[in-house]
Amino acid sequence: MPINDVRQVMEFLPHRYPFLMIDKIVEFEPGKRLLALKNITYNEPQFTGHFPHNPIMPGVLIIEALAQAAGLLSMKTLTERGEPFGEYYLVGIDNARFKRSAVPGDQLMIEVLFKKNKRNIWAFETSATVDGQLIVSADIMCASKESTK
Repeated sequence: MPINDVRQVMEFLPHRYPFLMIDKIVEFEPGKRLLALKNITYNEPQFTGHFPHNPIMPGVLIIEALAQAAGLLSMKTLTERGEPFGEYYLVGIDNARFKRSAVPGDQLMIEVLFKKNKRNIWAFETSATVDGQLIVSADIMCASKESTK
């Protein structure tokens, strides 16, 4: 089920502005796939210093968006199963490939595909596109930890 409200996303992710990188969940299949959206806007703080005359979204922040979406897939999957979830931490990035830049005004469509889960480690194939064109792809690993809340 889609989550069309960023407040619902914040029920799962501990991140807040300026590090909340997911605006909404567009599609969700428990244990399989998640499609999320990130609107890139010119007023985000990174654009004042990251090529101010030619603002591009820093690649590391796109990777962060991929990791947040991967964590959402894990947490929402566990919620659907009635299992508790903790906090998720990025523990691995493999095969990251950047194909083009993302700029203010773009909408990143972030797709996460579940690969495997062993104990507290979750592995995913992720990608981000803009207007159907691949921006970045990467294999992401997250580790769950008991929540500190």
